[in-house]
Amino acid sequence: MAHPPSQSIANARTTAELGSDTAIPILVAEVFEEAPPGERCSLVEALMRPLGVLSLVAIANGIFARIRFRNAGQEPKVRFEDIQNVHAADVVALVRHAQQVSVETVDGLAQLLVSSAGLAGSAAATLLIALLVQRARSRGGLRSASASHLADPF
Repeated sequence: MAHPPSQSIANARTTAELGSDTAIPILVAEVFEEAPPGERCSLVEALMRPLGVLSLVAIANGIFARIRFRNAGQEPKVRFEDIQNVHAADVVALVRHAQQVSVETVDGLAQLLVSSAGLAGSAAATLLIALLVQRARSRGGLRSASASHLADPF
């Protein structure tokens, strides 16, 4: 069930000029809200992967830590039931923490989004992919083969 986007998320496109580190968490949250349940689970799994339990406890009143504890000793496997109570603000906080730990993880969302049929027509996903690719290129984080694939995802 999609929640109505908050004012800051609805204006995500105008935040792009604030810089990718500011705009990316907002855009990821908007994509999360637009995504079908399976894609939502994949987004949260990818963002949780680099974070430790202590970080997850500190984010969004521990909602992501509960998911990790349910999967003790394993890679986090996010189920549809797990994301029922995850809101855009929770995703923004998760992305901000993930960027601090592993900016490559967040940049890797571009590949996830490009391969997602459920988000193919999403303007937010398209803008997010562009920002992620631009940021990765500016850091030299994409190899030429990956960059050429992501440069024209459609």
